[in-house]
Amino acid sequence: MRYSILLATLGRTKELHQFLASLAVQTWKDFEVLIIDQNSDDRVEGVVAQYTDQFRIRRMRSARGHSRAFNTGLAVVSGDIVAFPDDDCWYDSNLLERVTALLEKHPAWSGVTGREVVELGYTSGGRWDPSAGALTRTNIFRRAITFSMFLRRNVAQKYMFDETLGVGAGTPWGAGEETDYLLCMIKDRHIIFYDPSIPIWHQGRSGPYSTETYEKARRYGMGMGRVLRKHCFPLRSVAHHLIRPAGGALLSLAAGNVSKARYHWSIFAGRADGWFLTPENMQPERHTTALISHGEDVR
Repeated sequence: MRYSILLATLGRTKELHQFLASLAVQTWKDFEVLIIDQNSDDRVEGVVAQYTDQFRIRRMRSARGHSRAFNTGLAVVSGDIVAFPDDDCWYDSNLLERVTALLEKHPAWSGVTGREVVELGYTSGGRWDPSAGALTRTNIFRRAITFSMFLRRNVAQKYMFDETLGVGAGTPWGAGEETDYLLCMIKDRHIIFYDPSIPIWHQGRSGPYSTETYEKARRYGMGMGRVLRKHCFPLRSVAHHLIRPAGGALLSLAAGNVSKARYHWSIFAGRADGWFLTPENMQPERHTTALISHGEDVR
């Protein structure tokens, strides 16, 4: 069973080296790496050159955008399994071997997802389900993220990432591309199994909240809101996804933690705007009025 590992990268070299180094020590050796380079320069050439004699690796260019990069790579992959790591994540040495064993044992599964793990002192980007099981419309937001996906190629190539979603898309919807992609598979009754014992290490957030943190939270929230609208989630589900961050904002504010309250409110405002804002009514400056002043710059 051979892997095609699609690694979209932009602006990073140190982190890219860390990921490739984790591949060099994998106990499962049958894989190829496609570096999908979105840089305007050749900064990754030196990093790639260090690994050309250790495993199959090649570099290809793509227009900017997470979804565009993956669509570019999916068109040329040849492995049995496709992985979609971020350029700031890394694998345990036996990760590919463990995923292989799961997919060989369960031929009816179209893929496997694992759980994000961050080092002590860093914050994960999501709340992960402690229970294993198949992805559904209800649990997908706690059981999958792009870099945790390992999909059979014959299924992965049947679908395309929505290029209006995700980092670099050039739209307000700064996330949600993998959720949209997997929801299309679930709709067609493909079984994607989540196993929280499969860890994927990822560079989490650390340090104080900043303007960039709030803006990123809002863009990601808008992506989730767009996916909820696109896939016709019922209003009770939409309400659930809005109430959680709104409640977090109010609780943090009551505890006197204005920075954390602003962060949660950014998520809420993004999800609300993402659900209401469709391609037909998109306006460049449209935004939800914030409970906490966006003029405050907490560093």
